Amino acid sequence: MPRQPEQPCVAALAQSYAERRAKLAVVGLGHVGLPLALAAAGAGLSTLGFDVDVAKIEALASGQNPLGHVSSTLLRPLLAEGRLRVSADAASLAEADAILLCVPTPLDAQRQPDLSCIETAARTVARHLRRGQLIVLESTTWPGTTRRVLMPILEATSLACGRDFFLAYSPEREDPGNAQFGTATIPKLVAGADPDSLRLALALYGAFVQRVVPVASLETAEAAKLAENVFRAVNIALANELKLCFGAMGLDVWEVIEAAATKPFGYTPFWPGPGPGGHCIPVDPHYLAWAARTHSVPARLVELAAEVNATAPLHVVQRLAQALLERRGAGLAGRRVLVLGLGYKRNIADIRDSPGLALLALLEARGAVVGFHDPLVPEIPALAGHPRLAGRRGVEWSQALGGWDAALIATDHDGVDYATLAAHTPLVVDTRNVCARLGLAGAHILKA
Repeated sequence: MPRQPEQPCVAALAQSYAERRAKLAVVGLGHVGLPLALAAAGAGLSTLGFDVDVAKIEALASGQNPLGHVSSTLLRPLLAEGRLRVSADAASLAEADAILLCVPTPLDAQRQPDLSCIETAARTVARHLRRGQLIVLESTTWPGTTRRVLMPILEATSLACGRDFFLAYSPEREDPGNAQFGTATIPKLVAGADPDSLRLALALYGAFVQRVVPVASLETAEAAKLAENVFRAVNIALANELKLCFGAMGLDVWEVIEAAATKPFGYTPFWPGPGPGGHCIPVDPHYLAWAARTHSVPARLVELAAEVNATAPLHVVQRLAQALLERRGAGLAGRRVLVLGLGYKRNIADIRDSPGLALLALLEARGAVVGFHDPLVPEIPALAGHPRLAGRRGVEWSQALGGWDAALIATDHDGVDYATLAAHTPLVVDTRNVCARLGLAGAHILKA
């Protein structure tokens, strides 16, 4: 009989992870993968960052970080010391003892889950899969993806999960721009396809994350991530609906929420705005709603929250149009409107699913002449949802002062001179309450 290959020694692998002697690969160097690779390399793990975007790899290799909220000063020493290297060569994945998949999970044209990036990454890993490797999915997805989508692709190599290679799920919890919590200080949920996979994943993440939390199953960990973001989506939708309700009553919703938040229990403040953005809140509720439908269970509240949040930019534009009509005797057509801020959140350059982009499109559809200023976004890149905006350049700050019929504050970046803006603009519509926070008031400053 042919000699059977030796089984990987789980104890030895776990020890190599815990002692940071193992080699780690991170697939996908975006808003999740790059901070993860930096945290692991910074803790002493030999880390490979892999991405199919050759231009991104070349920029990173030269010490240039494409993510504005992650300092290049963290990147360059790790590259210089050899603790981190980056590559677009998939063959280098065979060197790794553990591979973390941090790839996008968007929606398709019908707002259904699109797992094509996970499937592509899985097939890439499968081509170089070897015995003893640990594969971990970090992408947000519906419960069952790791076991029913990722595992079969890897096992098509004739290597068996739990015997030849190991499989885990650990949802990303990045919060770009959060100075209080970073990759290493955010508790990490970890689940394994089997006990050995869980043991290895706990040892790996324990080497560079302060607190690792074991979870009973892959599906539970996947569901927990959805629960986190759906919680936020529903409460943001509630805040946006309260804004409309209290506004009709002549009440300031920000004052109401601030007053309610003085209760030390039973209440968590969420603030209204022009709509949520980024890759999580606009997307994840649809993953849960889709998964619920496949089990013949309605997710009415989740779907309604997604609808409320999606229509938030429309309410802002209607508020602006009504204000122009009342003050200037005409609506949006032909009016010059400056949108201030395109990043989906304060002090972040990420404009994926940003409400600022939706506001630009809606205003132009109503006939307004629209410009934008964002100190972090000088030019709009190519985005699938807004192809007509690609290449549009923002106006300089000097051009933002004067010559506009209205300014619409969509993102409240720090470092912007809102007082000067208000002094030079006949109408300011503030969706973030930043003017009130700064003590700016006047009949021409409205909240929306």
